Order: sequence, then C-alpha cells, then structure tokens
Amino acid sequence: MSEEIKNVQEELNDQMQIRRDKLAEYEADGIYPFGQRFVVKDHAKDIKDDFLNYEDQPTVIAGRLMTIRSHGKTAFANIRDKSGDIQVYFRKDALGEENYKYVKMLDIGDIVGIEGHVFRTQKGEITIKVSKLTLLSKSLRPLPEKWHGLKDTELRYRQRYVDLIVNPEVRDTFVKRSQIVAKIREYMMRDGFMEVETPMMHAIPGGAAARPFITHHNALDIDIYMRIAPELYLKRLIVGGMDRVFEMNRCFRNEGIDNRHNPEFTTIESYQAYGDVEDSIRLTENLVSYCAQEVLGTQEITYQGTEINLTPPWNRITMSEGVKKYTGEDFDAVTTVEEARAIADRLNVEYADSDGIGKILNACFEDYVEENLIQPTIVYGH
Repeated sequence: MSEEIKNVQEELNDQMQIRRDKLAEYEADGIYPFGQRFVVKDHAKDIKDDFLNYEDQPTVIAGRLMTIRSHGKTAFANIRDKSGDIQVYFRKDALGEENYKYVKMLDIGDIVGIEGHVFRTQKGEITIKVSKLTLLSKSLRPLPEKWHGLKDTELRYRQRYVDLIVNPEVRDTFVKRSQIVAKIREYMMRDGFMEVETPMMHAIPGGAAARPFITHHNALDIDIYMRIAPELYLKRLIVGGMDRVFEMNRCFRNEGIDNRHNPEFTTIESYQAYGDVEDSIRLTENLVSYCAQEVLGTQEITYQGTEINLTPPWNRITMSEGVKKYTGEDFDAVTTVEEARAIADRLNVEYADSDGIGKILNACFEDYVEENLIQPTIVYGH
C-alpha cells in the first residue's frame, strides 16, 4: 500500500470517528439521529422561482447539507433537495445558545429539516433565515472528493446513490427517464396498443439469440429460464385476437457487461396485427419524436456536442446500401457465401465458419457503417 493511499484511509477513518462521536452526543442529548417524520412545506426551486410570494414568509424545507461556512455566531449553508439548492442562514441569537450548538455539530452530507423565513441577502442571494433546525439523518461517511463531484465512472455505476448526491445533473437524467417511460405508455395506448405483462420465467428460452440465466422451480422440480425476450408470449396474444399489444419490462441475458450491455435491462416490445414494416417504422419515428417533444419541448437535441434532429421522417438505408456507401463493396450482387467471405476478408471483418451471407453482411455493417449513422436512421434489409 502506498503512503498516499494509507494517509487517505487514515484521514477517512478519522473523519468517520469524529462523526460517530457527534452521533453519540446527539443520542446523549435525547435526539434520535435517523428517520423521524418531518412535514415538508416547500422546495428550493419553488422558493427561488417565486421569491416575491415567498419573501418574508415562513417556510419549511428538508434536504442534504452540501456546504457550510461558519463565522463565529453565524453560519451559512447550502441545502439540496430534489429540486435544487438553496442557501440557509443560522444566527446564534435567533436559535439560542443550546440549539446553535447543533449547528456547529453539522457535517457535510447530513440531512436536515429547516424552518424559517425567506429573505434576500445584501449580495442578492435568496436565503432562508433559520428559526428551527431538525436533524433528520446523520451522515456517518464523508462525501467523495470533498463533495465536489464523483468522477470515477465505475464507482458512479456501482454506487449510484452517491452519484445522485454529488452530481445533480444525474438526478435530472433519472427524472427525464421516468417522464419518457410515462410518455411511451401514453403514446402506445393512444395508438391503440394495450399494455400487457407476460411471464418472466420460461420453460424454454426463446424470442432472441442469447444465453439465459437458469434457475430451478422447486414445486415442479424443473429448471426454468429467466426470459431473454417477451416475443413468444406477445405473439401468442396476437394469435389469441389482441390486435395490438406491447410490454415494457425487464429481460435477462447471461452474457458480457459493458456500457451498452447489462445482464438485466428494460425493453419495450410491441406487436401489431395487419401491419407491415411501414407501420413499424411509423411507430418508431413518431414514438421517439413524441417523447422528445413532450419531455424536452423540442425535437432537436444536442448529444455529445452534435445536433440531432428527431423530426420524422428519418433517413432510410438498407444494410447493403450502407456497406456499399462506406466500403464500396456491393452485397446486393452477392449470391454465394464464398463471395460474402471474400468481401469480409478484403475488409478484415471477422466471421464464423457457420455464418451465412446475412451474418457476414451484418458484421461488415457493424464495423464500417454504424459509427457513421449520426442522425436518426431506419436500417432495413437485414
């Protein structure tokens, strides 16, 4: 272990011990430091957005302490709730000697309830002057990197709760995801689709090509498989007379993990009687553009610095057209697997001995075409 890592761990252990000492002091004073009921009246964003109606009015908020700056008999702190941050102002003469002691015992990460009046400081910052402080949950671990942000990608994925605390923009992503899911359901049902739930444990894994998770049904004494796709059951509903069905739920695939693949994931799958590929294209284009307009208020978004236009109709391209455009190789003229292999060899694309023309075309498409499709594009002719 390096000396630097050892020093960091010792510092962390010291901080955690100090916080536990404060916890013991709260308990000795008869203050329960975790999970009491607290009625919240307002939120930070509402107060800031509608300051004229809140000015000099009483308010009650709750949130996590993100910063605190003490100045003897006064202290300023930032409280973060689900809507954003707001400054609060503690005064010893307003709280009293005994209560102000608890202000000095606060740590970054503590969850507190605040009662007070709203005002604007001389510097123009909207602030709550605190008349009562309530400890709702004592934070026994310090926030990472001195609470200025969690940057390690793997740690962010493994400890998403910490990511949500220190990176507020992540919370906005969660909120938008929830809104998008709601709008997907709204659009699908408006378009005549009925939402259904199908089994997640299957006697036979099917509906896609993937390795399943296997478990055992004790009562029936049989092995069963976590579903890799809902396809087969949804098709049975179409056979049974339900013209349009969709399902949005979890699937499981016992395969690799990277930033595009997870062993469990949410999928939406739909089936429509009496339709064709044009209906599927229309559904896809309109669903995505509808969700963007409803959630973001626009169909033109910026992703990783690139302007993306989601307005239908989208570009269309067949797999073979894409490969020809970016490699010059013409799969439309291929009639034998040997010809397809020859193209793959020229393009240095890997393929298996059992792969036919279609799989070799797909491999060439993935290697040469996918990265060039920036704007929304319908790919067909698989």
